Amino acid sequence: MSSKSNRQGRLPRRVVFLQVVILACTAVLAYALLVLPLALRAEALPLKPGDIAPLDLNAPYDYEYVSNVLTEEARLAAERAVQPVYGPADPSVARRQRQRLSATLEYITLVRSDAESSNVEKAASLASLAEISLKPETISKILALSQSQWEAIQQEALIVLEQVMRSTIRPDDLEVVRRNIPLRVSLSLSEEQAAIVTEFVSAFVLPNSQYSPELTEAARQKARESVELVTRSYKAGQTIVQSGQVITPAIYEALEVYSLIRPQQGIDDYAGAAALVVAVFGFFWLYLKRRQPLFLSDLRSLALIAIVLLVFLAAARMVIPNRAVIPYLYPLPAFGLLVAILFGMEAGMILSLIICVLAAYNMPGSMGLLPYYLLSSLYGVLILGAARRVWTYFRAGLGITLTGIAMIVAFRLVSSQLDWVGIATLFGAAAFNGLASASLALLLQFFLAQALGLTTALQLLEISRSDFPLLQFFLRNAPGTYQHSLQVANLAEQAAERIGADPMLTRVGAIFHDIGKALNPQFFIENQVPGHIDTHDDLDPEESAALIIRHVTDGVTLARKHRLPRRIIDFILEHHGTLLTRYQYKQAIERAGGDMSKVDIEKFRYPGPMPQSRETALLMLADAAEARARASNPKDENELRALIRDVIEVAQREGQLDNTRLTLRDLRLITESFVTTLRGTYHPRIQYPEGEKDATKETPTLKASV
Repeated sequence: MSSKSNRQGRLPRRVVFLQVVILACTAVLAYALLVLPLALRAEALPLKPGDIAPLDLNAPYDYEYVSNVLTEEARLAAERAVQPVYGPADPSVARRQRQRLSATLEYITLVRSDAESSNVEKAASLASLAEISLKPETISKILALSQSQWEAIQQEALIVLEQVMRSTIRPDDLEVVRRNIPLRVSLSLSEEQAAIVTEFVSAFVLPNSQYSPELTEAARQKARESVELVTRSYKAGQTIVQSGQVITPAIYEALEVYSLIRPQQGIDDYAGAAALVVAVFGFFWLYLKRRQPLFLSDLRSLALIAIVLLVFLAAARMVIPNRAVIPYLYPLPAFGLLVAILFGMEAGMILSLIICVLAAYNMPGSMGLLPYYLLSSLYGVLILGAARRVWTYFRAGLGITLTGIAMIVAFRLVSSQLDWVGIATLFGAAAFNGLASASLALLLQFFLAQALGLTTALQLLEISRSDFPLLQFFLRNAPGTYQHSLQVANLAEQAAERIGADPMLTRVGAIFHDIGKALNPQFFIENQVPGHIDTHDDLDPEESAALIIRHVTDGVTLARKHRLPRRIIDFILEHHGTLLTRYQYKQAIERAGGDMSKVDIEKFRYPGPMPQSRETALLMLADAAEARARASNPKDENELRALIRDVIEVAQREGQLDNTRLTLRDLRLITESFVTTLRGTYHPRIQYPEGEKDATKETPTLKASV
């Protein structure tokens, strides 16, 4: 018997060290899950435009945004659609070219009319013209023309050039204009003459409209400004990019808008995750120090909690990001339910808070996910309660569903525009979450309880059924001990309720505590027929003690054969602690002539261990109190109270309560509870006259007890 501080102080240093190691490793691994860029955590992938998407990335919620990338692409397309802008036709170019053509024609006229030069010399002069490069055959034709023909060619060439140069001619249109010159030559000329005119005009046609960079840029700027902003929208769950697809700038922009990727993690990301982990696990450490839950001293249970927490957290960090509906499907409340079933409601609520904060950290839509997970988990734990019926699991699942729907209405409907299909989908996800959380907790609690030897309410209810094979074996083989166990169970259960221990565990443990006597029932007085010879009378005290003590080991054997939980086996082992079989021990001393040195006291001592919990301590006290009350049959309440106090004092004096969580207040409440229960069981009876006794035998319906 000790206070919480003393209990903690008695924990071996090795156990305390391992506790710290487990918590530290859990904190480090939790930190790693928050910051490491896991392959399935898209929000931490170092993606950039041009990369290949490693997985499908979906929009987590409905959203419409202005796409700068698509707007810029539309503006560039509008710019490219603008044709180059040229200035208006310059008439000075036409005049200058007409003058040049006129001067060239006059020079040719002078050469033709030079009587002193031969045709060869004339041809050489025409071939050396700077303004035009005439073909040799053209030169020969010009020299062979009559004066009237030449005058007609001169006149037509000037007219055609003037007509052509009146239209707008751009540099890229020059060849087309030149090809169309023959169409402008008068049909009155012969083909040879028309060809000469075409050759002259083609040589002097030049562009009269030049490209204007200023006008072109102004036109392009106007085209850019006329483009409206391009918006893009996604529905919740719509795929932004598929696995294996190249990430274009527009896709990258959408991923950034939804915060589904971050090119790289900075020091602020690592510092933020570290601060959260330190705060969360610091809070958990304070809870362990202040409240000291039962699983704290059990390293296997503490390790189990750490492993299950990390598994749920890792799954959350992998499946929740960049999903629209899956975050609302993920059964995170199952963790809180599981812890509550195995280790109590308080532990379930505290650890629900921890995992919900860690799971929602830095997730898209975390402001809505955190209350969705946290409140639904807390509601589920509170509704589940002691989890004594399968129906309570489904009630907890319904509570999780309704709470989740309320959180969706509070945080999703006001922050995004959802259609009826989207609303129905999220509500359905919340319903699945509740059902999956309850079902998963119901399934896992069985396997984990079996693996760790823990007990759950459903297990206790199952093994305490009257048709349970071991209880049937107990009842058939040792009915007296079975009835004694039921009375002890009632006594211990009432006291457990008074001091706040686990009444169901206490009752079931008490029912099975003497199960070992069923293998040798004739050696125990409650199974012997009155008036028959006691089988211990002919046995040596040591042998008699061994047979009595053996019911503990026999009970453990039967319990393990029938797969009873480890906590129930603790009741079998600890209900006598390390006490002595005093009757046989005294017999041995008497046979030794009173010389205690000749008697090995350890042969008369139960193997133990001493009670390690309030529940097993209650069983020890209830077992002893019931046996002594049955043997001594106290006359009044004072004798009964004195008997119970003596039982408790003996247990204290022998140190049997040193490792339990019983306080002095608990012992006082236990005494009062035992008195109340035993007073109703071993109350005085009316002594009927002999005649009345005979009468009652004849009329059984008149039997009564007071």
